[in-house]
Amino acid sequence: MMETKRQAKFARQIQKDFGDIFLRGGQSLTGIKFINVTQVRVSPDLGYAKIYLTFLNEKDPQRALSVVRIHNKELRKMLGAKIKDTVRKIPEIEFFYDDTMDFVESIDKLFEQIHESEHRDEKAE
Repeated sequence: MMETKRQAKFARQIQKDFGDIFLRGGQSLTGIKFINVTQVRVSPDLGYAKIYLTFLNEKDPQRALSVVRIHNKELRKMLGAKIKDTVRKIPEIEFFYDDTMDFVESIDKLFEQIHESEHRDEKAE
């Protein structure tokens, strides 16, 4: 289903605000240095937001995601402080790990392996 302009605008605002929250206060709250908000999806009634995150320099992104989820209430409160004047109700939020970069890295490795095998085949001839 297509996202309305209202949903898209609200999602961009949440993405911007959470980016700022994680940049300024996220490390002291979660202990994770670099959290990137890659995407936000908002329900049609703006009452629920799915927030997709990536973690730079984290060996175990699932553990990092668990830490963020533990602080869901505090993070929602921080979001509420930022958007309270523009919305009637602060949306319920849920965090997800965005594995797009992992997928890109695996595809890059596959291409690299193909390239190396082609290079070996050329040398063998």
